[in-house]
Amino acid sequence: MRLVTRAFVLAMLFAFALGTTNSSRGESRDFRGMLRLRLGDDLVEGKPLAWSAAEVTLLGRDGRLYEFPPTEAQDFSRLPTPFSSYSASEIRGQLYRELGNEFEITGTGHYLVAHPRGTGELWAQRFEDIYRAFVHYFSVRDMHLGTPEFPLVAIVWPTQADFVRYAAKEGTPVTRNILGYYSPTTNRIAVYDIGAGDSDDAQWAENMATVVHEATHQAAFNTGVHNRLSVSPLWIVEGLGTMFEAPGIWDNVRHRGRRDELNVGRLAEFKQWIANGRPAEGALEPFVGSDELFRSDMTAAYAQAWALTYFLVSTRPQDYRRYLSKVAARPDFSDYTAPQRLADFTAVFGRDLNMLDVQFVRFVDRLE
Repeated sequence: MRLVTRAFVLAMLFAFALGTTNSSRGESRDFRGMLRLRLGDDLVEGKPLAWSAAEVTLLGRDGRLYEFPPTEAQDFSRLPTPFSSYSASEIRGQLYRELGNEFEITGTGHYLVAHPRGTGELWAQRFEDIYRAFVHYFSVRDMHLGTPEFPLVAIVWPTQADFVRYAAKEGTPVTRNILGYYSPTTNRIAVYDIGAGDSDDAQWAENMATVVHEATHQAAFNTGVHNRLSVSPLWIVEGLGTMFEAPGIWDNVRHRGRRDELNVGRLAEFKQWIANGRPAEGALEPFVGSDELFRSDMTAAYAQAWALTYFLVSTRPQDYRRYLSKVAARPDFSDYTAPQRLADFTAVFGRDLNMLDVQFVRFVDRLE
């Protein structure tokens, strides 16, 4: 009982610091100032996004989302200045303190890339190039994106063991076949160099596919294509990620052929799924209505996410753009139920999902 009482008192102190006594989750999105507080050994400055007697969500000046019980916060105070990101130089300093001198940190237009010393030429500019390709792809399709609020951070670990330790520390356990990931919580990309500094073409191609996929996620969540504070259906997120893996999408200056736009691996997997008995009817409704297929059959889920995304981008680009905007505009911290997902999808693409599925499968069947 004493713990609950202390949590309630601390939540009310947060509310007082924010200038309101309403502590309902999600009520603080218009708060423009900053708080400073201590979480364990870390001194954190940021903007509260939502709070209750059980949990506070705070956006840090480094772009990280912090979620914690009010009882964990110590020494908090309201700052007189409006919320703003740390500068690139401030975040660079934080990275050096966190990672140590074994890393170099190379800055580009939007990125700070921490990488093993002497490998900057392999890594830094490629992240920036992917970001610019992502923005260009949408701008020529009349979808003008927002500017990232924070410097984009990527960490390239020299070995798989280093990468796995970092992921575990960040609360993102990874399996041995995972080469990298983007975390919406930390707003960082983490990858490891499977070639250990060797620029062997085959190994670099595998690294590059991971970089493209994860950098696509990071760009999408930082330019308004996806919303970090609301639920994004996995097929949308992974559909974009897998679509951009194709060299004709992220590097169409050097790869101009129609086949260059295809993720040939995902195309083969989708066609194999059809051959092995993908349902002829009723396959789209559960797919757009939930993330279940990603839990039950990840290969099929990723293949269909790519195929459906490429189909919609190719045949109904304006509707696809409207759909992305509709999903991204959902209220922060809200649930996204199956009926709501289906309603949003059918409001844009029509109610006859079986007919859409027939068109979709025919389109993919003609791809080679």
